[in-house]
Amino acid sequence: MPARNTRRRPPRPDPAPAGDVQVTRQVHFTAAHRLHNPARSEAWNRRQFCPSANPNWHGHNYVLEVTVKGRPDPETGYVIDLGELKRILHRAVVERCDHRNLNTEVRFLRGVIPTTENLVIAFWREIAPRLPLTTRLHRVRLYETPRNFADYHGPDES
Repeated sequence: MPARNTRRRPPRPDPAPAGDVQVTRQVHFTAAHRLHNPARSEAWNRRQFCPSANPNWHGHNYVLEVTVKGRPDPETGYVIDLGELKRILHRAVVERCDHRNLNTEVRFLRGVIPTTENLVIAFWREIAPRLPLTTRLHRVRLYETPRNFADYHGPDES
């Protein structure tokens, strides 16, 4: 019987995948805000935004989920190192919004009515330019409460 070759070969990188992989990181922050359109009357704001128009503010424990997509690096297997994505999200959003009043203390939100819908768009604009060129921002999801959230998939490509 011939001898079997028992030497192990070093692992080979897999060939480039046929499509993108999506990777999501979740971060948390707490912030106060008021929904108020200064171009409209106080009565209109109270009718439109109900208790969220309270001039003394109110707060949320926000959960931000950010999904990036790309092809895994053949040497690391990563689309993006999740530690690096966490650092990007903290610099772009958490450090600037946590324990702040979104209406008055966050420069990139000045003039924005801080609805969940407007926040995901503003956060996209802060996060996208900080990502490595090998990845693309796919989705920004913000939970205002466990049952209320908004998704943004970026500007139209048309």
